[in-house]
Amino acid sequence: MAKMSGADIVLECLKRLGATTVFGYPGGVVLPLYDRLPAHPEIRHILVRHEQGGGHAADGFARASGRLGVALATSGPGATNLVTAITNAMMDSVPTLFITGNVARNLLGKDGFQEADITGITMPTVKHNYLVMRAQDIAYTFAEAAYIATTGRPGPVHIDIPKDVFIEESEFEWPERVSIRGYRPVTRGNPAQVKRAAALIDAARRPIVFAGHGVILGRAHEELRTFVEKAGVPLLHTLLGLGGMPHDHVLNYGMMGMHGSYWANHAASNADLIIGVGMRMDDRALGRFADMNPTAKVIHIDIDPAEHNKNIIATIPIVGDVKEVLPQLAESIQARSHVEWIRWIDVVKDEHRASMSIPNGDELTTQFVVDRIADAIGHEGIVVTGVGQHQMWAAQFMRISRPHQLITSGGLGTMGFEVPAALGAQVACPDRVVWTICGDGGFQMTFQEIATMVDERLPVKMAIMNNGYLGMVRQWQELIYKDNYVAVAMSQPDFVKIAQAYGIRGILVTEKAQVTDAIAEANAYDGPVILDFRVEAEGNVWPMVPAGAALKETVESSEEIARLLGHAAAPVKAPTR
Repeated sequence: MAKMSGADIVLECLKRLGATTVFGYPGGVVLPLYDRLPAHPEIRHILVRHEQGGGHAADGFARASGRLGVALATSGPGATNLVTAITNAMMDSVPTLFITGNVARNLLGKDGFQEADITGITMPTVKHNYLVMRAQDIAYTFAEAAYIATTGRPGPVHIDIPKDVFIEESEFEWPERVSIRGYRPVTRGNPAQVKRAAALIDAARRPIVFAGHGVILGRAHEELRTFVEKAGVPLLHTLLGLGGMPHDHVLNYGMMGMHGSYWANHAASNADLIIGVGMRMDDRALGRFADMNPTAKVIHIDIDPAEHNKNIIATIPIVGDVKEVLPQLAESIQARSHVEWIRWIDVVKDEHRASMSIPNGDELTTQFVVDRIADAIGHEGIVVTGVGQHQMWAAQFMRISRPHQLITSGGLGTMGFEVPAALGAQVACPDRVVWTICGDGGFQMTFQEIATMVDERLPVKMAIMNNGYLGMVRQWQELIYKDNYVAVAMSQPDFVKIAQAYGIRGILVTEKAQVTDAIAEANAYDGPVILDFRVEAEGNVWPMVPAGAALKETVESSEEIARLLGHAAAPVKAPTR
């Protein structure tokens, strides 16, 4: 067998993995790899403008497609610029592969030019990482890395390769199978635990499902629907779980959590049985852990055993893939309906719709804009958001109804995620319309990736919710810190002129009457578009669970927050039978 350079082996590995799109940025130590790219035309290299952008693009690619996303960077600052994107992928369990070059082996640990211990730096923020010291180890390392990234609970894996290993020659030997001692993800639920869980479900009077990102990652939306319909159980979504059930399904009561609906949060607080499906019981979804419905029994289904009993003690933890466990449960339970319980939730919903409605009046609001964008793109379009108020309003009003439709930074809450992640999503899904809902603050962190969109002819539509503030921080300063605005007002550039500078379409929208036509114009334009929506400056996201409060303390106005800071909210009681 003829020998190949380490660089050729890397590129052959990517082809074997089906990972033929790489978001990268060159530098000295990876030049041996870039030198071989022309010999491998099957690999599409997309030149980003910043390594963080490349990492978020790989993340967006993976979320939109369900396939492995790949980012490439050079050593030192190139590698460290990936850290935010790697951590973002780790927090949201996104299957990604991050490849970095490093200084030659004889210079490792000697503080050479552009050396960074990126293996040590990323160790807490990856599912696994590797420093490859021999060309002969590259093939198995890539096979194993991809296996780890895409199985069990997905996540980022990092591979660091010294410059001279790219040059070193070895035979290419692709492993037939990958076997890792100690890594055996459990996919099928323990039958005894499933039987116990089924008995709890059959006995429950007020059961509820919390559906998380694991439903999307595990491609288990059909299994979720089958289970929920047979059990007759109302369902709530975490932010990243949106899309696991059609928005208009009769048992879907929408998003729970810090900016979830009043009725969802009170349903969660009054259930006698909580069924957590593919979610990690995090603080943004559950509020104050100690008061997260302490009398309810809890069934927690998750493939990662480390998530069980971490934040909430489960009555019955079930380790397994939700795609396999949900059918096991569905087969074991009785067909039920919970008419009185659902009627109670409906009454609360009817009484509190106003707190999550589009504001009346002539002023242009983010809620109005995202609602109109949702109308225009339907369920087939992809929505990518940044982080902040616009993110919450998009989750509330965009009627997310299918897996992979909403792409957003959940666990890490990364401003600047929106533009590069949308780029990656458009590469993954060239036949879908991709809109990114941007904050005026977050947009300015990473909008250099518009140049990449132009080069690659990616028709992403960028809707900037321009309110002149870091909106969510301003909201907290208004409500929690007594209107003490510090470092939140932002002077903005002319975003339409920025569009013109990149040679793309720019549209300014200042009035409600202009919104529909502006969206239609953007959708009709064959290329990237920036839409500068001048929305109200000081709108607040309602409902809200203040940090450290319980879901039962959900508030719908600034007056209620003021009262809550002084004493506990009066609980809303559900029927007992």
